[in-house]
Amino acid sequence: MASGSARPGSMRLAKLLYGNVNSYLSSGAAGINGGGAVWGSTTGLSSAELAPFGARSASGQIVRNRMKSVKSIQKITKAMKMVAASKLRNIQVKAENSRGLWQPFTALLGDAPATKVDKKLIVTISSDKGLCGGINSSVVKYSRALFRLNGLDGPDKDVKYVIVGEKGKAQLQRDSKKLIGMYFGETQKSSICFTQCSMMADEIIKSNEYDAIQMVYNKFNSVVSFQPTVATMLSPQLLLGDQEVTGDLDAYEIEGSDTKEEVLQNLSEFQFACTMYNAMLENATSEMGARMSAMENSTRNASDMLDRLTLTYNRSRQASITTELIEIISGAAALEG
Repeated sequence: MASGSARPGSMRLAKLLYGNVNSYLSSGAAGINGGGAVWGSTTGLSSAELAPFGARSASGQIVRNRMKSVKSIQKITKAMKMVAASKLRNIQVKAENSRGLWQPFTALLGDAPATKVDKKLIVTISSDKGLCGGINSSVVKYSRALFRLNGLDGPDKDVKYVIVGEKGKAQLQRDSKKLIGMYFGETQKSSICFTQCSMMADEIIKSNEYDAIQMVYNKFNSVVSFQPTVATMLSPQLLLGDQEVTGDLDAYEIEGSDTKEEVLQNLSEFQFACTMYNAMLENATSEMGARMSAMENSTRNASDMLDRLTLTYNRSRQASITTELIEIISGAAALEG
């Protein structure tokens, strides 16, 4: 749009030209059609090129509002990236240190994901917040695949979901609402600790009957890479009955008055708590890495969109200025003629 003294001059010329045109109009549809012809012949512009003065202003305002909203989104995504980057390092150190808790149990009690059992719990570890890529979709997809695999063994198999995290629940309850046995939410409001995970593990063990537990979570590899992982833990009764599964347990001597059944019971519960602690830390680390990458991509996309909108706005503004100059010159020429 024109600025300075050009704008008032164009408005005066427009009023004068509109007044001249109105003097030629009689009334009704014939007058309107005649007026269009007079206006076109007077200004030298076709009727398609004639637009109200406010139309161009409204179009520019829409682009400016869009640019303002994109800038706000860009600030938010940049801040979220910085927050995720600051949290990532601390959680990553805790996750790497927690791997030494559950790894010895694999050599001691074994890991048999293909063991066929009648009652199974699928523990799905997800996040409470979104905007973190596809980490929640991946664990939900693996959980559903495990459920279908257990269904192939027979219709009498009892399989239930135990969900940790709001996003996993939101996806699984769409088609498996009746199969969700337990749910834990808002687990990351405070820092993840072993006490919290052991309490959750104890509640799961006391509230459900199971022969095996399969825990699905995302294992952290790098900021841009995570791997969906399944950890299998058998019940103490199954460990006691299957000597091939217990690994090197028979090579150790049991001291004190505890029997082998009591030792297996304690080891099984401690294994579940340690595995859940590591799984929640690994998944939280993967969440922060995925959110950091997602927000970086969003910030870059917002910057590209802002560049395109700026170019569009400048072109529209230049076209508006050129059009108004043409109107002024054409109106002045018509008055002189």
